[in-house]
Amino acid sequence: MKSNQTAKLISNLMLDKQGSDIKIIDIREVASISDLIVICTSDSDPKTKAIFNHIIKSLRKIKIRPIHTEGQNSLNWVLIDFVDVIAMIFSEESRKYYQIERLWADGKFIEIEK
Repeated sequence: MKSNQTAKLISNLMLDKQGSDIKIIDIREVASISDLIVICTSDSDPKTKAIFNHIIKSLRKIKIRPIHTEGQNSLNWVLIDFVDVIAMIFSEESRKYYQIERLWADGKFIEIEK
């Protein structure tokens, strides 16, 4: 599966569990760490866990596994690294604090169709 398809799938999985303010940022031209970042906001810890688990379980079914996950204990900022695509789930407070869109402003923002 190509990274664009994986990112779209992750954004849809985030939508499935009511993730909000979902954005895909293409960072290929500005960084070498990954191709795309998919971010969303969650308004509660249970929802963050649900989004995280839904992404992991759904992608595992199609043989896509993360190489690294982080933040499942604090649930303020959860990161799932699939190499070419990085998924991030933020609490509302953390999303405002870290301002990821500003950090990656030189990337190309891809519209999410709901």
